[in-house]
Amino acid sequence: MKRVLLVVLLGVVYWAWYERQALADFPGILSAYSAKEYCSCRFVMGFEPAYCQGYVKQWLPLSLLAEDSQQRQVTAEGLGRRNQAAWQGPREGCRLLP
Repeated sequence: MKRVLLVVLLGVVYWAWYERQALADFPGILSAYSAKEYCSCRFVMGFEPAYCQGYVKQWLPLSLLAEDSQQRQVTAEGLGRRNQAAWQGPREGCRLLP
């Protein structure tokens, strides 16, 4: 039984090492996706905030999803990363801010 657990543990460690770049990028992807999609849902498609919050809801929760209706900007924060998206215009839609 101990050998099986050791083999499984070594397999998980090997997989984490092999996928280290993807695992490192994931926290930024969660908040960037949420900010961009919420911005598009609200300001491009014109849906209500409650619908858009449900639309971008992920299995991992966000610690912040805030909208500034005046400037048409959205801020999303999750897994320690914060991203913002802003509406650029009717032909451009929403874009992630640097």
